[in-house]
Amino acid sequence: MYISISPQKTGGAFSKSAGDFVSYLEKENQGKSLLDKEYFFNQYDDKIQPYEVIKEIDGNTSKLKHKEPKYYSITISPSHYELKHIHNNPEKLKAFVRDAMKEYAGSFNREIGGRPINVDDIKYYAKIEYERTFKSNDVAIRENKPFSKQIAHLKNELRKVERGEVPGNTRKLENEIQKLVRDAPYKIRGQAVEPGMKKEGLQSHIHIIVSRKDASNTYSLSPGSKYKASEVEMHGKKVKRGFERDRFFQNSEKAFDKMFNYNRNYVESYTARKMLSKDPKQYFLSLRNLGINEKKIAFKMIRQAGLQLPVLHLPQNKVGFAYKQLKRIIEASIKASSIGY
Repeated sequence: MYISISPQKTGGAFSKSAGDFVSYLEKENQGKSLLDKEYFFNQYDDKIQPYEVIKEIDGNTSKLKHKEPKYYSITISPSHYELKHIHNNPEKLKAFVRDAMKEYAGSFNREIGGRPINVDDIKYYAKIEYERTFKSNDVAIRENKPFSKQIAHLKNELRKVERGEVPGNTRKLENEIQKLVRDAPYKIRGQAVEPGMKKEGLQSHIHIIVSRKDASNTYSLSPGSKYKASEVEMHGKKVKRGFERDRFFQNSEKAFDKMFNYNRNYVESYTARKMLSKDPKQYFLSLRNLGINEKKIAFKMIRQAGLQLPVLHLPQNKVGFAYKQLKRIIEASIKASSIGY
C-alpha cells in the first residue's frame, strides 16, 4: 500500500478553487448513467455531489494566506495483493478509508478545546477510481522509449510510402515495426506500452481531498508541517504542534490488516520501504533473514514487480548497490529452487 500526501498546487497558473481537482476526479464518470457513477463520500455520507465538495472546500478557508494551500490531496493505493484479498470490494475500500482518516486525525499533535483532534474535526471528501494509465515517468514507459521512438519513426515512414510521397517497401517497414513491438520489454495484448494506455489488473485507488482548515473553519491543520510531534511555548503557554506522517502511514496499514485479517509481507510494509530508502544494506539483510515461507512470497512479489524497487526515490549513490543486491538475492534463490513460479 502506498499513501502520499500533496499540498494544493498554488501559483499564477493554478486555480485557487478546488474545482479543477474535483473535475479531474470526475473523469471516470464521463459517459456513465446516474446509476453507474461513482460518488464522493466522507465519514458519514456516501453520495456527495461534486458541486458540494467544491462549495465545502472553497468555503472553508478562513484566514488562510494567499499562497497557503487551501487543501491537501491524499492518495491511497492498495497493492494488487490487498485488492485481491478484499475482492476489490468498493464498500470495503470505503470502510478502510474511514478508518484511515481516523488515523490521519490522530496523527496531528494538536488539541482543539483541550482535547485531541478526532475525525469529526477533519473536513474531507474521498473518491474511488478503478483505472490507472501509464505516465511518462513509469518504468515501463522509460524502458520502452527507445523502441517507441523507432516504431513512431517507422510508422511515419510507412504512411509516407503508402501516400506515394517517398519510395519504399511497405511490407519491409511493417515487418520492422512488428519486430520492434515484439522486442519491446513491456507489452499489453501485443501492443507496446505507451503513455495513456490503461494498466491491466486491479488498479483501484482512492483520492481524498482534505481541507486545510478544521471542520469549524477555525484551526489550521497542515499534514505538511515541517514540525513533527513537539511542544513550543507561545504567549507563555505550551502549545502542541506537528503531524506524524510515519504514524499515519503505519497505522493505516495496521488498520487494513486488522479490518480484513490481512497477513502483510515484509516487502509490502511501510517500515520495509522506509528502511530501503534509508539503509539498503540493512533492508536486504532483513529480507534474507525472513522465514522460508515469507521469503518465498517476498521474492515472488518483487519478481512480479519486474525487479522494481519498492521505493522510487533513492539517493543516486545507493541505487546501483540496491539493485545489484536485490538481483543477486533473487537469482541465488531461483538457482537454489527455493522459489516457484
